[in-house]
Formats: sequence, structure tokens, C-alpha cells
Amino acid sequence: MALAFLSVVITGILKWPGLSRTVFYPVYNFISPRLMARIHDWSGLIMAFFVLVHLILNWVWIKSMVLCMFKKEKKCDVKNGKR
Repeated sequence: MALAFLSVVITGILKWPGLSRTVFYPVYNFISPRLMARIHDWSGLIMAFFVLVHLILNWVWIKSMVLCMFKKEKKCDVKNGKR
């Protein structure tokens, strides 16, 4: 997920209109704008997939912490996600 995030951020900055043809012009000698867009799009999809998996794997803890915050209970086990 971290690699996909970094890829999205880097290609997003490199694709930024105005910067892409001025500041980052040398990059476009090695990577075409079409390939950069393809890398950006696929990295975004991969990152979204891993975020979804991350949320599914941690759903019990997330649910427990949200309930703990709204019920304002003082006894919440932050490490295990139990009340």
C-alpha cells in the first residue's frame, strides 16, 4: 500500500498541469505522459484495493473504537479493540 501511495503521489506531482512541462520537463524525456498517466491510474486502483483490505482486516477494532468514542466509556482497550 505504501509503494502504491508513493507512486500515486509522485506521478500526480509530475502530472501537475503547469509543472509538468516546465519544472519536470527532463522527466518527460524518459517517460511519456501516456505511460505516466497509466502508472498513476493503476497505482491508484492498487492503493484503493489495499485500503479496502486494510479496512476489512481492522474492522472489529475500528468499530470498537468508534463505539467507544461515541459512548464515552472510560474503559476501552485500545490495543485489542475491546470494551
